Amino acid sequence: MKQSQLRELSIGELETKLQDNIAALENLRFQKALQQLENPLKIRKVRREIAQIKTVLHEYELGLKVKDNEVVKLQDKK
Repeated sequence: MKQSQLRELSIGELETKLQDNIAALENLRFQKALQQLENPLKIRKVRREIAQIKTVLHEYELGLKVKDNEVVKLQDKK
């Protein structure tokens, strides 16, 4: 999923997608251990998507992103 698509999702949808991807990653790791994994690059793709989702969630936590999908610019403190 592209970063722009992730930024359009709500916090609840992001958390659900995160849990789904964590479960998928666990499943892929089991397949790899049993030599049943057909495409090992799927692991990289899922790990990258997990990191992107966590980044967007962290932006919500820090207040860099508001509910209207607008990015708030941080001002320099002088």
